[in-house]
Amino acid sequence: MTSPGVDDVSAAANGDRQAFERVYRAHADRVFGLCVRMLGDRVLAEEVTQDVFVRVWQKLPGFRAEAAFSTWLHRVAVNVILSRRKNLGVQHGRHAEEEVLDVTPARADRVTERLDLEDAIGGLPNGARRVFVLHDVEGFTHEEIGEQLGITPGGSKAQLHRARMLLRNALTR
Repeated sequence: MTSPGVDDVSAAANGDRQAFERVYRAHADRVFGLCVRMLGDRVLAEEVTQDVFVRVWQKLPGFRAEAAFSTWLHRVAVNVILSRRKNLGVQHGRHAEEEVLDVTPARADRVTERLDLEDAIGGLPNGARRVFVLHDVEGFTHEEIGEQLGITPGGSKAQLHRARMLLRNALTR
């Protein structure tokens, strides 16, 4: 789906619920993916995704368009995720239930590899997982990560190195 236009974001900021629905539909999958990667729990990620968009609806009138809407949305999402993690305390692991995937034999290996990678990322310690997702998946710099997570850029680099080493070990077993 295409990104919502500036008009949709502006209209949503002025209370237009249909415009906000278009904004939601355009960005919900990406926000959900970020939530899953940072929380390691699909059920919790669904709930937090909704929380993110509640927060976006509340804060959208203050969006000044100094950055791209998607950048602003990402920052809101990360803040909601980190707040939820803090409120929940340390939560570790994933729910046991996984979606049943209907795949052909030719795709089975790729699906298994993807699930192995998702499980390995979900099994990382919290700090390492957050830095890995923000840096290697979302493309943030160590300085930006440090600002978002309240750590030094050097701490971000150390956590990224740790995450990569743990992932390498988990995936080569």
